[in-house]
Amino acid sequence: MRRTSLVAALCAVLIALAFTAAGWARQRVWHVAAQSGFEAKVEYCKTCHGLSGEGYRGYYPIPRLAGQQPKYIENQLRAFLERRRKSPLGAAREAGAEGVMLNVAHGLSPAQFGALAAHFRSLDPAPLGGAPTEQMSLGKRIYENGLPETNVPACMACHGPDGKGGAEIPRLAGQLYPYTLHELAYWTRERGQNGAKDDVSAIMIPTVQNLTPAQASAVAAYVSSLR
Repeated sequence: MRRTSLVAALCAVLIALAFTAAGWARQRVWHVAAQSGFEAKVEYCKTCHGLSGEGYRGYYPIPRLAGQQPKYIENQLRAFLERRRKSPLGAAREAGAEGVMLNVAHGLSPAQFGALAAHFRSLDPAPLGGAPTEQMSLGKRIYENGLPETNVPACMACHGPDGKGGAEIPRLAGQLYPYTLHELAYWTRERGQNGAKDDVSAIMIPTVQNLTPAQASAVAAYVSSLR
């Protein structure tokens, strides 16, 4: 029993060290990119968000940026800069993920915010998929009709019938299932963290609080299938 515990503890340490090393490496690369032109910054973004902005489905899911609303991307970059938004909890944050996005925002000019947002809006790769298909029906019903009995509005009322959003309302279509699921679960612990700054993310608080884990999973599965 003692040996098993020791092995488990050693594995946890090795995983933490691996994420820490990865976080430091990304920050060093961004430091170089920050001193370079726009293309270097785009290339840096690709190291995490995918060559076509399709996102990354792995131990630490990284969101799809392809086709995302430009105003939303710009707002989120400002949110990291103003510490209104924190990176996901757990090993990824301890590895410096929060510092990476904070450094990214610091290394961009206002004009580059817009240029990066426009670049990712222009991309249109196929969704990565991988969501549980048995939840699609419930997810579609919640997305289109909401849950009146628990005061959950229809998602399409803001995000549109095709899930493509508009202005500061984000595109959900094709977003990674595990990423959306995480955001719904940890919304109030990662968004709206600077009380001195207005944050449109507050509009989502009643919805995330009234969704059960199963319902959130169904919605995340459904929107991941939208094209």
